[in-house]
Amino acid sequence: MAENRQKESFWQRIRHPYLLRLMDVSTWKSVLNIRLTWLTAFTLVTLMFLLTVALLSLLIVYTPIRTILPGYTENLRQQLVEASAKVDSLGTELEVHHRYIEMVQKVVAGEETIDTVPSVDSLLLVKREELLAAKSEAAEEYMAQYEAREKNSFQLFDIQAKTPVNTMFRPANGVITGHFLSDDSPRGIRIRTPKDENASAVLAGTVVYVNYEIDNTYTIMVQHAAYVSLYRHVGKALKKVGDAVQAGESIGICSEKEDLLFELWQNGKNINPEEVIVF
Repeated sequence: MAENRQKESFWQRIRHPYLLRLMDVSTWKSVLNIRLTWLTAFTLVTLMFLLTVALLSLLIVYTPIRTILPGYTENLRQQLVEASAKVDSLGTELEVHHRYIEMVQKVVAGEETIDTVPSVDSLLLVKREELLAAKSEAAEEYMAQYEAREKNSFQLFDIQAKTPVNTMFRPANGVITGHFLSDDSPRGIRIRTPKDENASAVLAGTVVYVNYEIDNTYTIMVQHAAYVSLYRHVGKALKKVGDAVQAGESIGICSEKEDLLFELWQNGKNINPEEVIVF
């Protein structure tokens, strides 16, 4: 019999049936009989192995177990940083839109005028003259000197071109808390403004730079021919790069936490705004 088994081929040997019997040792009765071949046993083991691999793969892909795998933590940290940056950006955009909607609602309801920057033009002198026409001689003499001084302030001239330029508006209403110092950097003046005060273009021009800073404020730069005006610590920007603005038009809302820092440049040279703008 043993010689016949040795003569069998490999395929015959793995298909040779075997009986796996489970017996109760107390009674020696057969409890379970399983008929197996080597081929059947190998197939069952392979299927169990593949099923186990499939279950582990599903657990790793669809459960938090994957977070303990080597190399995943670094990728997760990068995803968290990117998600945090997106959330901060969305929060900033929502805040800007929210404040813009609040401002529009106030304007529509009549609670706030569209432009609170006072107009400075030749009509101001005419109205002032009409109101003070009936004053005494001393008052008339004083007003004549005052108007002459104001007129010289209003009629600005380009030193190089020797041609008059447009009247400059105030960048914002408020109290000057820091004056121009030539050895400071940046060189400009600081203005403490009321709540929700407009930051306005001093002359007609084009917005050439708008940047959101790390202190949650905006920096805005406007080009006006030979002049460039720079506004720092603006709470909310109302214009974007490329927008054309008129003199006195609002380009942003001043920050409630920071004083407005205003710089003025003429032909590439930093100049004192108080010398050319009536505050």
